[in-house]
Amino acid sequence: MKAITHLARILVGVLFIFSGFVKVIDPLGFSYKLTEYFQVFGMPSLEAISIPLAILLCLAEIALGVQLLLGKLMKITAWGLLGMIVFFTFLTFYSAYFNKVTDCGCFGDAIPLNPWQSFYKDLILTVLIGWIFVFRKHISPILNHPIDTGIIGGVILIHAFFAYWGLAHLPIIDFRAYAEGKSIVEGMKSAEEKGLEPPLYATDFVIKNKETGEEKTVRSDQYSNQELWKTHDFVEAKGEPYKVKDGYEPPIHDFMIESADGEDMTSNVLQAPRIFLFISYDISKTNLEAHKKVKSMTSKLADAGEIYIGLSGSSFDQIENFRHEVQADYPYFNCDPTTLKTIVRSSPGLVVLEKGVVVAKFHHNDFPEVDEFLANRK
Repeated sequence: MKAITHLARILVGVLFIFSGFVKVIDPLGFSYKLTEYFQVFGMPSLEAISIPLAILLCLAEIALGVQLLLGKLMKITAWGLLGMIVFFTFLTFYSAYFNKVTDCGCFGDAIPLNPWQSFYKDLILTVLIGWIFVFRKHISPILNHPIDTGIIGGVILIHAFFAYWGLAHLPIIDFRAYAEGKSIVEGMKSAEEKGLEPPLYATDFVIKNKETGEEKTVRSDQYSNQELWKTHDFVEAKGEPYKVKDGYEPPIHDFMIESADGEDMTSNVLQAPRIFLFISYDISKTNLEAHKKVKSMTSKLADAGEIYIGLSGSSFDQIENFRHEVQADYPYFNCDPTTLKTIVRSSPGLVVLEKGVVVAKFHHNDFPEVDEFLANRK
């Protein structure tokens, strides 16, 4: 029994620390996920505290994980773990059953999980944490009081610094498909283009037997493959399409750039030898002070003969008003705001592409000197 308890302690402790770490280094990304949940549950007023709440939740995960590994304050730790896992199990079940949030964000962008995978993961954790809760008396501190307290405090401070860095600069580790060194072109290729098996999706069809009038429900792929249309009449489709077989799905599927007149500019951007993208996913939320630096940079880029554009998910009317406000003398194009938030965690942010490959990304607090950057790229 003690062996099982200690094994559960190690598994849960390590998992909680890992889960907290991959999210706390990208607090803005986790706050976006919390905002999705706030919208689903009709609590938009909480969006204002999404960032501090994201950081607090991550630090709580990490603290509980470290305390569990150290056997520190086991009564408080066990209750904290139980309360957190019950809450998240409910959340992931609700998301899966009602198909409200397609990715729970449990492990950030490091390990994307669909809603049902998240729920099953939480079910396993609930069993393990339930065992720990019942047999918590078998877990004793492995270090003396001042030492374990210092370790817990130090771990929290280090991760709090990671959170600060992720907000004031960019995440120390980028798990996204738009990380430096990644090719957007490659990330957009379909399973067929890569010679891989794509996933299979289906919809439930209600069909009626032409002779007996009996109705039954079958999957759309079965309806087609078994040629059931010969003996049955189609009645209706039920629910949303769902995955019935795993396969390769491109990590980038919504990268499309359009001009004000609706022209698709995506290939132009991805084929450019080098292009500087100044990104503000929402013009109304961008840092206006940082755009003074953008204006200075674009002037130098123009002198150097470089290509540069602005990207935003806002309407073109908003963009035009903004361009006049900041005196932006460069063209702006439209892209999905969620995509832009994924590409760079800064507004404005700078992304440099060379033939579709991300060669550099910058937070507006770290915009480079143009001359120095160009010299290093030669």
